[in-house]
Amino acid sequence: MGSLPYGDVENSLRALAGRAEGFGRFAMGGLHGPLYFVTNLSDDGPGSLREGCRRKEPLWIVFEVSGGRGHDVDGIQIKPKSRHIWIDRCSLSDFDDGLIDITRQSTDITVSRCYFSRHDKTMLIGADPSHVEDRCIRVTIHHCFFDGTRQRHPRLRFGKVHLYNNYTRNWGIYAVCASVESQIYSQCNIYEAGQKKKTFEYYTEKAADKPEAKSGVIISEGDLFLNGAQACLLTEVGDDHVFHPSAYYPTWTMEATSDSLKDVLRICTGWQSIARPADLMVAT
Repeated sequence: MGSLPYGDVENSLRALAGRAEGFGRFAMGGLHGPLYFVTNLSDDGPGSLREGCRRKEPLWIVFEVSGGRGHDVDGIQIKPKSRHIWIDRCSLSDFDDGLIDITRQSTDITVSRCYFSRHDKTMLIGADPSHVEDRCIRVTIHHCFFDGTRQRHPRLRFGKVHLYNNYTRNWGIYAVCASVESQIYSQCNIYEAGQKKKTFEYYTEKAADKPEAKSGVIISEGDLFLNGAQACLLTEVGDDHVFHPSAYYPTWTMEATSDSLKDVLRICTGWQSIARPADLMVAT
């Protein structure tokens, strides 16, 4: 069986700091800061996720409460102008809408080793075709498991997304969608269809500052399409129309698609029990 990135630091929370890959690789986490505990699902106030995110000092944000079906929560929204963020090993299930939304010039973000299951709209990057400032958005999504989620793995407007070594299966509409002016580089992912076979979708929209409507573009390199999954790539699009990740970061941890990779992503993504630092500091 293969292994996930950062396997050498699985048992040390603080050792994870600075180990992000991709666009969010400069996220330092709480290397020199305390832990902040999310203890409720309120939109604001003490113990809420919003309260932790507005802190200026470095923090590890640790969830002490779960959310999902039956809870009045809207997922994770990153806005405005957030930068250098690393979302790692989340388990998110049974939401109806907007599980992770990255909007309003938020950029240089990595989402890794997360488990998503049983909900409708998974990840929206770029909220609206009028938000032309979202052209700056850059996101890396790797080693995640999208398990029976309906759509948006992700759906992208304007920005650039590098997908690698993710496992997406049994989607309800499409797996990945490129909309207005977006660029997606899909590399060594596993797409396993259920009843719906279309893997890549393209939505045409008009940017507020452009006269004509456009869709986005997708490049697929080394992807594995299973159970009749249809890539539906645009034949007129060449590599020169899509960014290459090496233009932004020199290395990333990736392996060829295989049954071993599927096994690792099924078992090891999502929330994991990690030892907290011996010098535990708690933000108040």
